[in-house]
Amino acid sequence: MDVLNYPSAEAEKRIDAITRRGLSFNADDIRAVSEILDGVRSRGDSALIEYTRKFDAPEMSEDELTVEAKAFEEAGKKVDGDFLNAMDRAASQIESFHRRQLKNSWFQAARPGVFLGQLVNPVNAAGVYVPGAKGGMTPLVSSVLMGAIPARIAGVKDVVMVTPPRKDGTVDPHLLVAARRVGMDAVYKVGSAWAIAGLAFGTETLPQVDVIAGPGNIYVTIAKKLVAGTVGIDMVAGPSEILVIADDSANPEFIAADLLSQAEHDPLASALLITNSKVVAEQSVGEVERQLEALSRRDIARESLSAYGGIMVVQDMSTALSLGNRIAPEHLELLVANPFEYLGMIQNAGAVFMGHFTPEPMGDYVAGPNHVLPTGGTARFSSALSVDTFMKQSSLICYSEDAMGLEADDVIRLAEAEGLGAHAESVRVRRKNRQ
Repeated sequence: MDVLNYPSAEAEKRIDAITRRGLSFNADDIRAVSEILDGVRSRGDSALIEYTRKFDAPEMSEDELTVEAKAFEEAGKKVDGDFLNAMDRAASQIESFHRRQLKNSWFQAARPGVFLGQLVNPVNAAGVYVPGAKGGMTPLVSSVLMGAIPARIAGVKDVVMVTPPRKDGTVDPHLLVAARRVGMDAVYKVGSAWAIAGLAFGTETLPQVDVIAGPGNIYVTIAKKLVAGTVGIDMVAGPSEILVIADDSANPEFIAADLLSQAEHDPLASALLITNSKVVAEQSVGEVERQLEALSRRDIARESLSAYGGIMVVQDMSTALSLGNRIAPEHLELLVANPFEYLGMIQNAGAVFMGHFTPEPMGDYVAGPNHVLPTGGTARFSSALSVDTFMKQSSLICYSEDAMGLEADDVIRLAEAEGLGAHAESVRVRRKNRQ
């Protein structure tokens, strides 16, 4: 990795490469996912089994889509106590954080004869997508917790989970233990775009839900984008990204480890350091190279760093924070002596990690805030998955006869200005009856 000075043409080119990644998808992938959605909508379970046999579990039968109670019981015997303790700590702290997000219905009668308010209600049913690696060998327990806990706190009646089965048609026991911990109503052995279709449209086995949440690969992401409007979704998420802003108090070893923690995810992931210290920048280059060689996923990380990574030196922290707002990263780390000093300058970030001992993985697992975050610059206008994802607000409006009469002329004038005579008449006819 080269150290780039900002401002410069080279630095601008690299920032543009990062910010212009966006969340675009190619036409072939969109077409393929559209065909899958249509197949599941028209053929239900038979389409789910066809895709599952083709891509995940070749021998799975149609009556095995639902994880049975016996599998949950057996799963509890296959995980160790240390895992259970870690999961309980994470779940408890995630629950505590998300409870603070609950909103209440409210009412007001500030104008005589006018009653206004807002009803806050949960959706009726939610689906949580939990991804799996090839063969289902990576049990992403944190995705179970991050998806289901805010839904439960919101008060969603039915919360179900979909996840790709392993080759033998089973689900990793860690996932099942986590699903039981959060009170999942059902777990279905279905993955990728066909799982999203099943939740969006419903099949003989999968229920139709109101909201789908949880991260996934490009096919899951495209499927969520295409069904949005038929159901609610948490967000359209892209590859992982981290921006580290550091001053001369930062430890280059920490910086390198944090950059690589995101670069190893995906060749399209972005890992960028911006610092006002040339010494920290140069030492971080060496640390990245040293640590890179020890990674099992070093080829992926190297490709990511080459295309969308970087180390930049700026004149001051104000410039660094300004660039951070322009990039609007999923994860923003402030590896600085006094991170609270800069909070007022941060406008666009999915999550902010403050101080030398708050690496991004703390947020992935145990800190409490949700780790499903906006990517691709969408932190400019969107937020983390939260209790709000599973809630809806209904406005309440009630006028007395006298109160309506006081404001009727204004409504009539505005409606007629818009050329909507029937709108005006619905008020005029009531005023006429008053007289």
